[in-house]
Amino acid sequence: MPQFQEKSIVVTSERLSESYFRLVLESPRIAAQAQPGQFVMAACGSTLDPLLRRPFSIHRCLGDGTLHLLIKIVGKGTKLLADLEPGESCDLLGPLGKGFTLDPDKVSGLVGGGVGIAPLLFLVEQTNARYPQHQALHVFLGGQTGDDIRQLGQEFEQIGASVSLATDDGSLGMQGLVTQPFEEALGTLQQVFVCGPMAMMAATATLCQQANVPCQVSLESHMACGLGACLGCTVHGADGNYRHVCKHGPVLPAEEIAWIR
Repeated sequence: MPQFQEKSIVVTSERLSESYFRLVLESPRIAAQAQPGQFVMAACGSTLDPLLRRPFSIHRCLGDGTLHLLIKIVGKGTKLLADLEPGESCDLLGPLGKGFTLDPDKVSGLVGGGVGIAPLLFLVEQTNARYPQHQALHVFLGGQTGDDIRQLGQEFEQIGASVSLATDDGSLGMQGLVTQPFEEALGTLQQVFVCGPMAMMAATATLCQQANVPCQVSLESHMACGLGACLGCTVHGADGNYRHVCKHGPVLPAEEIAWIR
């Protein structure tokens, strides 16, 4: 699949909560090739500080040449991106990595935690567009507070997915871990897609293995290049070998990962 380095123009920057915002960029070449689960490497400024690009899952591509990123502000790089104004530019490299593979004839469960929710909206929207008669899509979203996931939950509902919510503080949905409503519904699911904190993905993968339900995980990792050259995004594989998140993933079958070491 082609990869592009594209000077992308900011269309809007929408604050979703105190920590989360959504950046909409004109990026027609990357958007035209992107698949759910792939990511981009974004330059966070026009200087050498910060030096390295940051990886972000592609959150949406709506067919209008725009590319959406869901970003959590955690440091200098993401704060610089949050401060971008419409008309300013952001240099992107992508689309990178391997995405999800969804069978439209199977009932799907999508589990997202925090900023890991990002690629799942793209997956639902593209599934709707490609397979209008697809089987049910059940979405399970977890966040620290209701503000973190309220709008995202509404957007999933608006495009036809059933949504279950869980928050750490109980301000929206059930109080507790998102794996609890997921486990209760697992018997109705035939395939699962998950992205979020490593502990959440490990718990979800274990539940799926016990129920003999195929599970794909979208791994998150710090990385310097996004192209497989720096070898900085390695994870341990279940077979004793390493996997590189940017090259072999970020989406991998859950059984290929050594969740416990």
